[in-house]
Order: sequence, then C-alpha cells, then structure tokens
Amino acid sequence: MVRADKAAAVTEVRERLESATATVLTEYRGLTVAELASLRAELRKNDAEYKVVKNTLTRIAVRDAGFEVPSELLTGPTAVTFCAGDPVPVAKVLRKFSRDNPELVVKGSILDGKLLDAGDTLKLADLASREELLSRLAGLFTATVAQPARLAQANLTKAVRLFAALQERKPADTASAVTETAASPSDTPTPEGSAPEAAAETEPAPSEA
Repeated sequence: MVRADKAAAVTEVRERLESATATVLTEYRGLTVAELASLRAELRKNDAEYKVVKNTLTRIAVRDAGFEVPSELLTGPTAVTFCAGDPVPVAKVLRKFSRDNPELVVKGSILDGKLLDAGDTLKLADLASREELLSRLAGLFTATVAQPARLAQANLTKAVRLFAALQERKPADTASAVTETAASPSDTPTPEGSAPEAAAETEPAPSEA
C-alpha cells in the first residue's frame, strides 16, 4: 500500500473504532472463504461488520483513537468486528460460530473504551439482549394491567428496573437488571391510634350534717 492508501485505511479504522459500540478482535487462521462469508452474513444481521485489517494499520488506528491494546492481541491473521448496535447479539454469534468452528479464536474486545480479555468478551453472550429486555418489559406491562394492585406494583418495580437497563445498556448493568428478582411489597399494617378516654372525675358527695 502506498502512503496515501495507508493513511486513508488508518483513518477509516480509527473512525470505526470511535463510533462502534464495541470492537471485537479475532483470529481467523484456518477458516475457509465460505466459512468467513457465513460469519460475515450472521454478523451483518446484528448490525456488525467483520473486516480483515492489517495488524500494523490496526495498531496505529488504535493508538490514534486513544485505546490501549496489548501487542499480542494484534499478531497473526486478525479480523476486527465493528458493532454498530447492541454488542450482546454479536457476542452470541461469535461464541456460537467459534464453538462450531474452533479455528475462529476470540482474542478480546474494546467496550466503552475499556479492554476486555477473551473470557470477558465471550461472557457478553450470557447477557440479555436489548430485544429480550424489551420483550420482558412488554410482558410485565401486560401482566400489570390484568393483575390486582399489589401484584401489579411488584411488576411495575421490575418494569422500572428493566427500563433503566435499556436506557443505560451497559452489560454489567444489563445482567443486574435481568437477574435481579423484585420482591413483592409487604403488607404494612396501618397503625391504629386509639382516642384517649377521658376519665370521669367524681366529686365526693357532701356529707349530711
């Protein structure tokens, strides 16, 4: 590549790194062209692009974007998955594909500006996706309409937590929102106050002379 082409390639990778919700680094040594095409198609369905990038260009782009990635993650044939949407479905696709095709090795990822190792990257696949949270949220609202007030209040509590998870959409927060079980509100007896009873004062009867 001539210098101008290299500069343009670095700029493209840097801009993708900065705009992506998550970036996953993988090694694809041993995968066939057909297998790579199949992986690309599955990732594309989840707003992600699987792109083979030269390690030298990726190193420069990562540095220019202000991220810190160990050099060992950028050795060998490396491909970068740029996530434009929810990273959870993307992690699910990569984990499933790597199980069916061990040649695909997940090296790590960049999420919210932080570097995750391979283990933590694959753990994203265990979280609930945005679509799953929305489905649960809709189900809770439907149940709230049909249930008595006390049960409805418990469902609304769960719904509020799920809505907060959807707003923030961070994996750690999402896992907490999905796994946390809302306790049903306890019936708190209303303290009954008793009116003070006025004691009748009896004056002694006058003695007869």
